Amino acid sequence: MTTGSDLTDAVRPSRRTFLKAAGAVAAVGANIGLTIGFEWAGMGRRALAATMPEATFAPNAFLRVAPDNSVTVIAKHVEMGQGAYTGIATIVAEELDANWQDVRVESAPADAKRYANLAFGTMQGTGGSSAMANSWMQLREAGAKARAMLVSAAAAQWQVPTTELVTRDGSVHHAATNRSATYGSLASAAARLPVPQKVALKSPKDFRLIGHRLPRVDVPPKTDGTAQFTLDVTFPGMLVALLQRPPLFGATVKSFDASAAKAVPGVVSVVQVPGGVAVVAKGFWAAKQGRDALKVEWDDSKAEKRSSDTIMAEYRRLAEQPGASARKDGNAEQALSGAPKKISASYSFPYLAHAPMEPLDAVVKLTANSCEIWAGDQFQTVDQANAARTAGLDPQQVKIHTLYAGGSFGRRANTRSDYIVEAVSIARALGANGTPVKLQWTREDDIHGGLYRPMYFHKLDAGLTADGKLVGWRHRIVGQSILGDTPFASVMVKNGIDATSVEGAANLAYAIPNISVELTTTQTGVPVLWWRVVGSSHTAFAVEAFIDEAAHAAGKDPFAFRRDLLAHEPRMRAVLELAAQKAGWDPAKPLPKGRGRGIAVAEAFKTFVAQVAEVSVDQDGNVKVERVVCAVDCGTPINPDVIAAQMEGGIGFGLGAALHSAITLKDGKVEQNNFDSYQVLRIAEMPKVEVHIVQSGEAPTGVGEPGVAPVGPAVANAIFAATGKRLYDLPFPAAAGKTV
Repeated sequence: MTTGSDLTDAVRPSRRTFLKAAGAVAAVGANIGLTIGFEWAGMGRRALAATMPEATFAPNAFLRVAPDNSVTVIAKHVEMGQGAYTGIATIVAEELDANWQDVRVESAPADAKRYANLAFGTMQGTGGSSAMANSWMQLREAGAKARAMLVSAAAAQWQVPTTELVTRDGSVHHAATNRSATYGSLASAAARLPVPQKVALKSPKDFRLIGHRLPRVDVPPKTDGTAQFTLDVTFPGMLVALLQRPPLFGATVKSFDASAAKAVPGVVSVVQVPGGVAVVAKGFWAAKQGRDALKVEWDDSKAEKRSSDTIMAEYRRLAEQPGASARKDGNAEQALSGAPKKISASYSFPYLAHAPMEPLDAVVKLTANSCEIWAGDQFQTVDQANAARTAGLDPQQVKIHTLYAGGSFGRRANTRSDYIVEAVSIARALGANGTPVKLQWTREDDIHGGLYRPMYFHKLDAGLTADGKLVGWRHRIVGQSILGDTPFASVMVKNGIDATSVEGAANLAYAIPNISVELTTTQTGVPVLWWRVVGSSHTAFAVEAFIDEAAHAAGKDPFAFRRDLLAHEPRMRAVLELAAQKAGWDPAKPLPKGRGRGIAVAEAFKTFVAQVAEVSVDQDGNVKVERVVCAVDCGTPINPDVIAAQMEGGIGFGLGAALHSAITLKDGKVEQNNFDSYQVLRIAEMPKVEVHIVQSGEAPTGVGEPGVAPVGPAVANAIFAATGKRLYDLPFPAAAGKTV
């Protein structure tokens, strides 16, 4: 269920930067008539003349109108299940006044000059729940300018003022003469007109698509089997490669014996590459059998050999010492020492795998002067550069076809481009002769493959007055940096603080006069990466579990305690109140014995989410999450159905991490192998979820990640309400967190 609360109807678009309108250029094929595109560089904007010669289609366009009335929206963001294609198409189609049935979406080529993610600078990529936020004004103007040109074309043909024309459902209408023309019939004429420098955008009251439950554009191809994932890609003569990687992080190949592998029917080659030893065959099964038969001796002299318990014990020791200051308001030490009531708690978080349903894969066709890649690519600019470096080419010689991706949660977006580089290095080792090579990771490869959400430890202390006011807050975080060895470090690591390690903690919204947030960054040999909702995947749990504990120490209702501390944060307070209201939160009406409610609220990527979880606990202590009520403020809601789906998916993802998931090391080796040992949430465990969307006039923000943040602490707080037991280590111990 999706409902809304009335906050404001006025749209206040986000400030636009790097705006430079570029003209329509191009057409490919006889059916293409009009292309509108933008180039984003520097400040200001200038219009270029639109041209229509055939075969001059330039890939900097976001919109194409064909004579058959079809509207093609070109998406610079990958569709990996989060609904990006639908959101992007909705924004364009709204301002264009297109018929939704005529809209289709295709992926943009890798070209950062034309398709940069405006939140990332001059880099094309998807992440940080930024797809809608960075595209909002860019795509609205693309659609509006195309509509204005179509209207001008009709006005010229009919010799009437443009002010007398209206558009709707892919047509231009003139009421006075009862004339109509489809966009397709006007496309060729419109393409010869100049692109207007400025256009009026729609008022939100006139939206016909934005804010409505439009069917997703990716459902039909995913239903009828025409959707192309990397797993679906095949070419005549294509080879399949599996890579044997080191069993310990940091180990390297010392020697290998390929004789048994080469004896497997179908195996055509065994090659060593920087990542390990690849077995290349005519099909997956032969490659798998060949890899199983491969004998590799590893040099583990520089490998990480510690166990998880050893690493966490070190983190606990480090948390007893001050760290680098990420935030300092007032004097937390003095407030804590002088407070009549003090509380403390510590929380531990394991390494986590991303475990997308489609494991990593890529198809590469490499020659001496070109490299073509097919993949569910999330970081096109980075992957293009790394592929070029690996192949010994220039980035301009690398072409990337971005396909549907079967999930990612951050894994496909890494600065190493590990799976892309592996595929290119194998193709190069085979001679760069143009033979297509598909690199396929297995599920076990994925679980063992590293680039995990880092392990973290949090230690929190709070001081309260005798009447229950929170006056002091100290939060120490210990864990690895995901940015330290990446190009992002120069921007996002300042004075020893990785911003992603402390987000959700350093920006604590609660009104506490004395706050100290400290970070100790550790070094291990385990490779780490952002994971869905990044820092808030652990900071939100620590903050919201501890604020709940502070509320009980103060003798106050957890909802009321939070609300009072958020008087200065109207949007966060609003979602908190909406979630509590829809969940029926009422301290005067406690739930029956064996049931409990917990509440949590968080902001991530400028989206505000509050959740109330309701759990039941049987007499053996087994916990079942029965219901989650979610309130979300993501600015202007583009598609309520996609928003609800992403909240539901985020809740399921976060529940899996809270209840089950952990990557553990024993003497440096990952102990988990597949979904039997790295358990994610099972469908039978999914609770009833209600999503309530705040009707906001703010610019849109993201929904792919923020729903993950509050669910873990909401459930932990509900378990406390039902059992009186606090949970400090994730995943929850079986005695307190096992689902039934």
